[in-house]
Amino acid sequence: MTLHKLRNIRLSQGRSQTFMAKKLGYKSVSGYANIEMGRTKPSLIMAKNISEILQVDVNELFFEQKLHVKSNLWLGSAGKQ
Repeated sequence: MTLHKLRNIRLSQGRSQTFMAKKLGYKSVSGYANIEMGRTKPSLIMAKNISEILQVDVNELFFEQKLHVKSNLWLGSAGKQ
């Protein structure tokens, strides 16, 4: 995550850190502020919640490249898929 991207998107929408902290269930603003400042990394669920509040794709907020999930699994050591 780039340190300023989350903050810039939040500010462009006119949302405060207090608003975000309350929506995410933090007891204090510092919990959310620490994510914005890069002191704390959000869990995947928290990242998803933040992206939903800001209505921005989670990849755009937190990842330099899009994450791709593979749906195929390797079964056994014979190399069968």
